[in-house]
Amino acid sequence: MNPNYNQNYTREEIDTVLEKIKSCVEKNRYTISLNENRQENIDFINEYNIRSDKQKSILLQIETNDFCHSLQNTKIGYEYEVLYVFVPQVQLFNAEGGEETVDIYIKFNVIDLPSGSRAVVISFHKRNKPIDYLFR
Repeated sequence: MNPNYNQNYTREEIDTVLEKIKSCVEKNRYTISLNENRQENIDFINEYNIRSDKQKSILLQIETNDFCHSLQNTKIGYEYEVLYVFVPQVQLFNAEGGEETVDIYIKFNVIDLPSGSRAVVISFHKRNKPIDYLFR
């Protein structure tokens, strides 16, 4: 496991983080990164035709058991940020119209602003590396 990964959390701590994330999603105070650095997110959303209502539904269905680890942001100027990784298993329809269970790698950043918290979904794509669930 990557030495930058942190799994030193209690279930209650992750419950609290997840409540904050879901509150942001429910209030539409979230964005999924779809810029040129996030082509994998764009390709995944297009491959499975995941419209915004389905994206929101997936985010709201994440459970504490889906938590893997957190890590420090390594981008210059953002080193103080903690990123949280969850990998829920979701039933999706692929391009051929067949249903499949997909492990979705979702990495969140929660930003606390004077106007309220905001969740940024940095990664939203098919899992592409081995992961360890903390609570499974």
